[in-house]
Amino acid sequence: MDIEDLATRIRVGERRALARAITLVESGRSDHREAAQALLDRLAQSPGQALRIGLSGTPGVGKSTFVESFGTLLTGKGHKVAVLAVDPSSARSGGSILGDKTRMERLSRDPNAFIRPSPSQSALGGVARRTREAVTLCEAAGFDIVLIETVGVGQSETMVAEMTDLFILLMAPAGGDELQGVKRGIMEMADLILVNKADGDLKPAAERTRGDYAGALRLLRRRPQDPEGFPKAICVSALQEAGLAEAWAEMQALAEWRRETGHFEARRTEQARYWFAEEVRRGLLARLDADPAMRARMAALGAQVAAGQTSVERATADMLAALGAAP
Repeated sequence: MDIEDLATRIRVGERRALARAITLVESGRSDHREAAQALLDRLAQSPGQALRIGLSGTPGVGKSTFVESFGTLLTGKGHKVAVLAVDPSSARSGGSILGDKTRMERLSRDPNAFIRPSPSQSALGGVARRTREAVTLCEAAGFDIVLIETVGVGQSETMVAEMTDLFILLMAPAGGDELQGVKRGIMEMADLILVNKADGDLKPAAERTRGDYAGALRLLRRRPQDPEGFPKAICVSALQEAGLAEAWAEMQALAEWRRETGHFEARRTEQARYWFAEEVRRGLLARLDADPAMRARMAALGAQVAAGQTSVERATADMLAALGAAP
């Protein structure tokens, strides 16, 4: 594989090259990882600066419909939009449907849009393990807005907040106990709550739900990275494409305020530090898994725990001692 040629084709916006590069960074093969790192190093010399928007919500709330309508709105305004859609992987088979292009048929035909579904595999936090690297590739290809649609796992949506500039929470109307069920953690992470399906018979319920969320947000302590009035709740209808322009205006206003006050770059710096530490952790775990003696030690201690011969805490201390680390 000619890495320099691939990097050049990505920089000029060749979609096939971008798709191939994302496949490369998602591969777990050691030779592919080396090639992916070489590619990312070359592209880092001329980094892009896209607005990264994370989108989460419970299954069935209409995330794919929203992304298609919202993405079409953005391309209509002259933006180049990349959509990284993460599909949940089966705990049994490990497979994923990866049907986002089918669900976003109109947007998938847009020449200014790029849709890439990826399996979550074993990654937590609603994103695939290499989503962050895929974002870098999309930026290098000239996309100025990157939408990351998560699997919608609720309270675990922490990692997507660590790789995006704005975190949008999509909610359904007439949720009943849903307001109580939404955990405080994800409410605190959201920059904007969009109550979807505000159309037809559900519109009054959507307005009431928006009022409930707006009231709940006012009870949260204001974050230093937010101007007055944020985070806020808005009603939208992805099906009728209503409220999307207002939502985009709010996103732009928030992103611009953060840029002017320095919070935007400060957050990017914090995220870089977070992912450095995360990659070190992953590397250490990979080395542990690759060592036959350590794997055997883990299996033996695991068997003792399962048989009730030792406690989890004692087995953990023994394993860390074998690694030369303090418990």
